[in-house]
Amino acid sequence: MSDLVEKKEDLIRYFESGAKPRSEWRVGTEYEKVAVSADDGTALPFSGPRGVEQILKRLADRYGYEPETEEGRVLALRGKGSSITIEPGGQIELSGEQCDTIHCAQHEFSLHVEQLMNVCRESRATILGLGMQPVSRINEIELLPKARYHIMYPYMARKGRLGQRMMKQTAGVQANLDYGDEADAMRKLRVSMGLVPLVYAIFANSPLSDGGLNGYLSFRGHIWSETDPDRSGVLEFALREQTSFEDYAEYALDVPMYFLIREHHYIDLTQPPGITFRQYMARGWGKERATLEDWSNHLTTIFTEVRVKKYIEVRTADSQPPSLMLALPALLKGVLYDDDCLQGAWDLVKRWTFPERLSITDAAQRAGLAARAGKISLRELGSELLAIAVTGLERARQLNKRGDDESIYLLRLLDLVRQGSTCGSLVIERWKGAWNYDVARLVQGTSYDFEAML
Repeated sequence: MSDLVEKKEDLIRYFESGAKPRSEWRVGTEYEKVAVSADDGTALPFSGPRGVEQILKRLADRYGYEPETEEGRVLALRGKGSSITIEPGGQIELSGEQCDTIHCAQHEFSLHVEQLMNVCRESRATILGLGMQPVSRINEIELLPKARYHIMYPYMARKGRLGQRMMKQTAGVQANLDYGDEADAMRKLRVSMGLVPLVYAIFANSPLSDGGLNGYLSFRGHIWSETDPDRSGVLEFALREQTSFEDYAEYALDVPMYFLIREHHYIDLTQPPGITFRQYMARGWGKERATLEDWSNHLTTIFTEVRVKKYIEVRTADSQPPSLMLALPALLKGVLYDDDCLQGAWDLVKRWTFPERLSITDAAQRAGLAARAGKISLRELGSELLAIAVTGLERARQLNKRGDDESIYLLRLLDLVRQGSTCGSLVIERWKGAWNYDVARLVQGTSYDFEAML
């Protein structure tokens, strides 16, 4: 049984316990990927002989992963330092180990892709380097048979116009960064929140859905803006200079709860009138009383652009082609793990008011690097941000066997941004041009098997 929590100070200590000395800072990356039929780009079902569950079983049999089951279904795989999990619509996610360097993360991701693609080919399946399922509509996508998601899915329909799309159709890249103490954590939270429009612009890669163009370069980003106002978006208080763990705890206390987990079973808390964690901590739920594990689980149901657990998790970027999947953790490590670079990145975005930030974010989702913040384009700001990150990585001098520092993972992205291009803009260009609105060409052009997009 996890420790009971009875006062806010217990929750704040949870965040404080995540602090680490700089020598122990690591980077963890979570890579969500769109799995499709290689024949027509439709979403792979979870069930059936060509489904995602069979892919998991083959990976376990062939590469030694430990299957994790729920109600007799294989829903995840556990490796030595990483895990493979499945998102609600069958998106396949690698939750990577905590790596000392981006070189370590790149090695791990490359091995994962090699293993995954070997298994996918046997099922006439492939992985697309896109941030969104491009063909199948949500009613054509099987919902993962996981109790957590069957609680969330109907609730999403009540809370936001596009939340069910978020669950079934979208894929992102997330990076997890350590902090030294409360002040350091809040600086990293503030800067990461401030950079949200630039990250959307740089990594925009979801212009196609339901079989055609959707009017956005990052439709995934727009979807998040209409998912659930109680638990998603940019947090205004996080952008203040004096933000604290207490402020974040105060916010999380008033987010409605989805569920409790007791003896591996989920208790649904979403039925009206519902309950916030603050209410639950004060009066319990039936015989259940709030525990530290409940708090930890509750924090995983907060979907803000950046969130705090025992580390800072940046969730903004669309999923990318494999050659750019390491660019997000490299960018954030270069910026957030060097004090001068952290300040330099904040200087790029600190002058915007909160309404301006929301407006610029919306423009970034629509137009990518062509969007503007006043008189300056996000292309210019994005180039400056990447240059700052390169400086941070060069200073860190963490070299691979060839003697390259970690800035190598930003070079291709830097070239794209300086040209004003994103993966999403290239997809649109080719969809209208060389691919001629042909889904088969789209699949071939964005498949991990070919990576012809870059």
